[in-house]
Amino acid sequence: MFDLIIKGGRWFDGAGSPSAIRDLGVRGGRVAAVSAEPLPQAGCRRVLDAAGCWVLPGFLDVHTHYDIEVLLSPGLPESVRHGVTTVVLGNCSLSGVYCSPDDAADLFSRVEALPHAAVLDALKRHRSWSGADEYVRALLARPLGPNVAAFLGHSDLRAYVMGLGRAVGADPATGQDLDRMAALLDRALDAGFLGLSTVASTHCRLDGDRFRSARLPSTFAGWHEYRALHRVLRARGRVLQSAPGSARPWNTLLFLLAGAGLWARPRLKTSLLAALDSKTAPVPAGMLTRVTALANRLLGAEVRWQHLPVPYELYADGIDLGIFEEFGATAAALHLRQEAERARLLSRRAYRRWFRRDYDRRFRHLYDAGIVACPDEGLVGRSFGEVAGARRRHPAETFLDLVVAHGSRLRWRTTIANDRPHVLDRLAGHPAVQMGFAESGAHLRNMAHYNAPLRLLQRVVAAQAAGRPFMTVERAVHRLTGEPADWFGLRAGTLRAGDRADLVVVDPAGLDDRLAAYHEAPMPDFGGVRRMVNRSDAAVRAVCVAGEPVFERGVFAAGYGSTRRTGTFLGADRRCA
Repeated sequence: MFDLIIKGGRWFDGAGSPSAIRDLGVRGGRVAAVSAEPLPQAGCRRVLDAAGCWVLPGFLDVHTHYDIEVLLSPGLPESVRHGVTTVVLGNCSLSGVYCSPDDAADLFSRVEALPHAAVLDALKRHRSWSGADEYVRALLARPLGPNVAAFLGHSDLRAYVMGLGRAVGADPATGQDLDRMAALLDRALDAGFLGLSTVASTHCRLDGDRFRSARLPSTFAGWHEYRALHRVLRARGRVLQSAPGSARPWNTLLFLLAGAGLWARPRLKTSLLAALDSKTAPVPAGMLTRVTALANRLLGAEVRWQHLPVPYELYADGIDLGIFEEFGATAAALHLRQEAERARLLSRRAYRRWFRRDYDRRFRHLYDAGIVACPDEGLVGRSFGEVAGARRRHPAETFLDLVVAHGSRLRWRTTIANDRPHVLDRLAGHPAVQMGFAESGAHLRNMAHYNAPLRLLQRVVAAQAAGRPFMTVERAVHRLTGEPADWFGLRAGTLRAGDRADLVVVDPAGLDDRLAAYHEAPMPDFGGVRRMVNRSDAAVRAVCVAGEPVFERGVFAAGYGSTRRTGTFLGADRRCA
């Protein structure tokens, strides 16, 4: 009767309904039965015993930068092994749909801290498309592991229509440019893209030699251009994803107004970055959510802030850290590609005065940042503040001294946001917040939040055990699955009869501190770079995509991500290609 039976697990439907012990029967890649009675196993190809475990819909990761990695490793194993069965590409104005490989490499590499040569090589070897429809077909021709959905990136679109030089220049887009951008966006929506992603944040910079350190093309667009593209999204009922940027706080108000559904104008669903409880500015997260909730109610808007439900811990090699693009002194150092050039700049007295001013204003968290690797082994395990005290130097001077001496061999870490558990608990349930912003597939040496859904479940379980519950497990599962799927218009995230059998079997006994442990793994397809990963396989007993067990007890199925496709392209209109 069934291709697969998952027996005896506590079943969560992803819609927030009460959980219950059930058997699930899968046939033809879909849930065929959810039964309180044991299902007949005669003729069933596979039976998974889920006794003592939770059976959940596969998690959605709505904010990834897997656009390049999906070409090289379409199984996307670092997400799938943690129960993610649907990923969304094309965030933050970056996609590889229209512009040339050279332009796409310059757009992606520095912003997302990816190796420029590897990105360019991947695009030149694998690009076989010239537009949105062909892009979707190219994805479906690859042995996808999880399901994939996508935004069209505004920077990609603008660079293609205007040419990268004009797109990062002072001249605004012409009427002809806008008409062409609108037509290409409309064509992408026809192909099933979720909507458009943009970036207004000014600290996102280009890589390469042609326009190095120029801002992303999307940041040069004025509101006349934004409105032209918003009209297309409104007419089609699609989503805008963007990042207003801390340097332009008024932009947040403009995005709230742009999302409003006033008079006869349809509202514009808008997903913004990000609801973070910053250590240096702890007020904005609460203020943003309150103002947004008010705007949603009074203006008929539907704006959400993406939220990472775990401490925002970052690692860095020397001065290579994305958030340093936000500050004048560190951005000037990152403009230089060679460590020797950077060392000379960092040694200059005038530069050190500049850096110290930035330190005093914006990144005093360097004082507590811990050194995790260094040629001078006596420094490992100490903070920059401790080293500065011992040397009787200012922490900013000490940091620069160590970077000059050791360059990228100095590895350190710091938590820049989400360090207050009670604030995280409040944000996790706020109606103006949606779970996202894992940045999976980007910042390979800086962060690893591939298992963020599991870590939210861990916090929920720990809070219940401590007698201070802030959310039920059913509500947490809904926040991670059915809720984002419904909001973004994807046929995913629920596990009821007739649904795709995309699911994860979670052992709640494995929801422990191992989820936050530090690990590294090489990426052969990316030149062997060692990226940060999560290795919490005790929490995930099994993962199924379209009813196929693809990961069990720490091991991927034979041929996964290389010889057969389990995932598909999830479109917003056609829903499932």
